[in-house]
Amino acid sequence: MLLAVAAVLFTAEVAGAQGSQGGAATVPSTSEQSTTSSVLTFLGGGALALAAHESGHLLFDGIFDAHAGLSKVSFHGIPFFAITHDSGLSPKREFVIDSAGFWVQEASNELMLTRRPDLRHEHAPLLKGMFAFNVGASFAYAGAAFARTGPVERDTRGMADSLRWKEPYVGLLILLPAVLDGLRFYNPDMKWAAWGSRAAKIAGVVLIVRP
Repeated sequence: MLLAVAAVLFTAEVAGAQGSQGGAATVPSTSEQSTTSSVLTFLGGGALALAAHESGHLLFDGIFDAHAGLSKVSFHGIPFFAITHDSGLSPKREFVIDSAGFWVQEASNELMLTRRPDLRHEHAPLLKGMFAFNVGASFAYAGAAFARTGPVERDTRGMADSLRWKEPYVGLLILLPAVLDGLRFYNPDMKWAAWGSRAAKIAGVVLIVRP
């Protein structure tokens, strides 16, 4: 799902880049260079959004003195690394640390869609790369939450344990603002989607007061 979302936005961005190079005076090599630049910038935006997501976790790891570290994990045999922290934190602190990456994603999407409501039609590969990662990652995490699969260190499992919820409910909490932001990206005139997305994002933060 993450790849599908990224592919849609990536295709739109490359098409926009090629369209902006139209005209009889355009040299094919210049168009190819522009497309290559857009591709690299789009991927850089995705990498930047990933770094921002992980920075959210690290910020609260530091605030709560949770001793962040790296742990080798795997997802159905695919190896990668996850940022971990001390166990035994209070449920509220655990919830904040596990949620922080999604809060960063949702806040950056809100900033982009509020300041650049017509982002879909702009030649902005960096921002589109960030947006693609943010939405795609939320879909991927939500899918893992619904299936209750993946490494035990996954954010949605930690959030669910902290809230004493079933993990699919956390999947819905993450998925809803991502879906609404996707609708806003394609149709910025959907005011109900904008306000629904904002309400869902605020609700995800307000949960820290849950006893």
